[in-house]
Amino acid sequence: MNQNFKQYIIFWLSQAISQLGSAMTSFTLILWTYEQVHSAMAVSILSFCNYVPYILVSIFAGAFVDQHNKKKILLLTDSIAAVCSVVVLLLSMFDLLKIWHIYLINGIIGFMNSFQSPTSSVVIGKIVPKEKLAQVSGMNSFSSNLTTVLTPILAAFLFSFGGLKIILFIDLSSFLLAFFVLLLYIHIPEEKTKRKKRSLFSDCKEGIQFLLNKKSLWIIIITMAVLNFFSRLTYENILSPMLLSRSGNNNLVLGTVNAMMGIGGIVGGILVSTGKFSKNPIKMIYLSAMISFLFGDLLMGLGRTPILWSIAGIAASLPIPFINAGQNIILYETVPSSMQGRVFAVKNAIQYSTIPIGILLGGFLADYIFEPFMQSEKQLAVLLQHLVGNSAGSGMALMFLCTGICGGLFSLLCYHSKEIKSLRK
Repeated sequence: MNQNFKQYIIFWLSQAISQLGSAMTSFTLILWTYEQVHSAMAVSILSFCNYVPYILVSIFAGAFVDQHNKKKILLLTDSIAAVCSVVVLLLSMFDLLKIWHIYLINGIIGFMNSFQSPTSSVVIGKIVPKEKLAQVSGMNSFSSNLTTVLTPILAAFLFSFGGLKIILFIDLSSFLLAFFVLLLYIHIPEEKTKRKKRSLFSDCKEGIQFLLNKKSLWIIIITMAVLNFFSRLTYENILSPMLLSRSGNNNLVLGTVNAMMGIGGIVGGILVSTGKFSKNPIKMIYLSAMISFLFGDLLMGLGRTPILWSIAGIAASLPIPFINAGQNIILYETVPSSMQGRVFAVKNAIQYSTIPIGILLGGFLADYIFEPFMQSEKQLAVLLQHLVGNSAGSGMALMFLCTGICGGLFSLLCYHSKEIKSLRK
């Protein structure tokens, strides 16, 4: 096995453990926040506070990443995130923790992630052989979805057993493991001839200009932003309230479906890691997205039993690792190593800019448009009730049908786009 690839395996394992610790903290803070105010909006703001700084800063962060030592950036951003956990722990110990503290800390973590994410992407390009990129993407999807499965189970149990403090202790312990593995064992090559340092605005403009000159790559990033919007319009926002409404507030059903979605992602990550599937990244991105929307969203909206919702969750999440792997293959083959930080940062800012819009719009549409419409006696509503029912949550189910159709058709159109296909000529 290639020595650099061995290094990455160890780095990946330590980071996966650290991510599980931080994810448990994030999940526990959601539980703690909801216990304090019993407000879904307060919980939504937690995600909003994390996304907005990330998006606003990302577009400039890549230039900083390209100019500075990648290992130092990762160590510093991880350390600041750990300091935030220490602050929460101290405030909690003295019963001084307030919700606005968590909003502020989420904003700081989002700010740090805007530097950490493009840095991690650049690191993969530097220490992973090109023939292993798809497998690495599958490994990352596997660890991410395993975290999705384990986080609510472990966090809920530990929170009920030892409260917020024990979660934070585990988080800090996992941070120390990842920190010392990166510090003492991982070697990240740096450019031998450093570029002349310029303003972040100049380098940011350079990253944008690179994408504009690569029309096919630019189109892929824009289309991914659209797909993110459709996804967050429903799954990020209304899946939980829809399942609770349609299952009689059964938390077991909600947990089961979320676990099935995580398992689907794990299976998808394993399949991608084998490297035995399509090497055509255009197919991996857009046909996988089409399958996710048509079989996941549509069945989630039409389903009325936990079994169907679980199948829909697997169908929605299993193709996601293929989408990520396809995009990574194109990016690493197209973007020069010296520009990856700038380009990946601009890519992240564009792709994720639609997420907070989807989060806010999805909640508004569910509460004020679709739910009231499906409870009305309008002719179209009565007709649609044959598909999704007329109980609480039927309006949100209809939203899943809309995103399934729109997302599926949009993915198919993208797949047949001449501009996108030209990227792999």
